[in-house]
Order: sequence, then C-alpha cells, then structure tokens
Amino acid sequence: MSRIYWALKKAEREKRHKVKRESTLKVFEERDGSRREEPIIRPPARKTTEPGPVSNEETSILIAPTNSFSAEQFRMLRTQIFLQSPNPPHSILITSTTPAEGKTMVAVNLAVAISQDIQKKAILIDGDLRKPSTYFGISPYSKGLSDYLSNQTSLSEILSSVTENLWIIPAGTSTEKPAELVGSKKMRELVTVLHEFEGDTYIIIDSPPILSTTEPTLLSKIVDGVIVVVMADRTPRESVKRAIKSIDHQKIIGVVLNQIDAKLPGYYSGYYHYYRYYKK
Repeated sequence: MSRIYWALKKAEREKRHKVKRESTLKVFEERDGSRREEPIIRPPARKTTEPGPVSNEETSILIAPTNSFSAEQFRMLRTQIFLQSPNPPHSILITSTTPAEGKTMVAVNLAVAISQDIQKKAILIDGDLRKPSTYFGISPYSKGLSDYLSNQTSLSEILSSVTENLWIIPAGTSTEKPAELVGSKKMRELVTVLHEFEGDTYIIIDSPPILSTTEPTLLSKIVDGVIVVVMADRTPRESVKRAIKSIDHQKIIGVVLNQIDAKLPGYYSGYYHYYRYYKK
C-alpha cells in the first residue's frame, strides 16, 4: 500500500510538471506565432524637438546668396517697406493665393534682408500651423507658436536666435485648431509684445495660402501690412483677384511676382529667379 501510494504521488507530480511545462511552451509559441502572423503596428517616430539639420522630409528654404541679384531684390523690397509713410509697417504678413508659389522663401529672405540693416531687427514667425517649415535648421516641431497660443509654454522658450538681429518662432506642436489659435486674442497680444521686443523690430509672419485656408484673413486683421506672393506665368489672374478681395486693401503693401526668367545685361547676364515689388 505504501509503495503504491508513493508511486501515485510521484506520477501526479510528474503529470503536473508536464502540464505546466506544456502550458508555458504554448504561451511562448502563441506569442511567437502572433509576432510572425500579425506585425506589430508602431506609432510614427516623433519629430525631434531640438534644432538640427534639415531632413529630406522637411521643407527646405532657399536663402539668396548675399551678393546675388535675388538678394538685391529683397533689399529693394526692404527699402520700399522702410519708406512707407507716414509709418512703415512693422508687422507684415506674407501669403500667396495657392500653395507652392514661394511665400515661405520670400518671408525668410525678407526677414534676412531686414536683419542685415544694422539698425533693424527681425522676428520671423511660422504662422502656417498646417504645413510648418524648417527655418535655419530649427525643427518646425520644436516648441513654437501653437504651444504658446495654447498656453503650453512661455514666449522666451519659443524664440530662437539665428543672428544678433534675427529671431525665429517655429510653428510648434501640430494642432487641430490652427484657425482658432492664430485668430485668438493671445495672437494679437503676441504681435503687440513683439513690436516692442528690442529696438526697431519688424515681425514677418509666414502664413498659409489665402484661397486654401482662413488663417491669412484672420492674421491680416492683426498685422500692419500684407504682401501677396504670385507665381509668374502660373497663377490665374482670377485667383489673384479673389485673394486680394479677401484682404483689407488698405493693408496690402504690394505683390511679389515670383520666379521670372530675366535676361540681364553686363555682369548680371544669365537667368535669375527674382522678386519684383509692386506697390498698389
């Protein structure tokens, strides 16, 4: 009886051990099987919030070389703005009728041209919260305008210095309410505060296209003046008319005609993409 009892106990222990081992193996096999049959869906990699080099996925901005004909055209545009009377516009909205007309390039180069004046300073704001751009290697997803307007950060945290006279405010964290943010009271207050930032400061706001979104119309009510960028030989005349009608005519500084091929005499010979200022 005793031998039978202990034999049964031993058999029972071995059976429990076998069941436990098979159960454990089954769990690992199921996990391995699920990994092979159903790939894990990973969330997209988060964009870096630290300044860094421009990647191929980000919008690259062409800055005209200092001594180029294009740079001179921006200096001419800068001069025309400074000569506006009785008071030159210190907050300027740069927009276009439709996407891909070069508004961001114009905004960046105008801000650079203004900052090169020893008595002037410029603050470039990426007001296109739907499709932000990379300025001077500063990631558009760094803390920026959207974070400030939604009370997530302070002004000092979103201002990035590029040179002694040029600062950048990136678009910031992606938002589902771009129009509500740029049309808010806090946006108006921000422009007012930046007016008195330091010395003779000019604020350049890069906005979305007029005919694509409502933000440019909202921003036009906040700024002193508006420049509309038009792509030569591409943008329909009617589109330009519609775009201008949506803005207070008293605020329109002029139109920049972008990407004209011009054959220039002498040492300017060659074809250039340049920008011409038109005063209304």
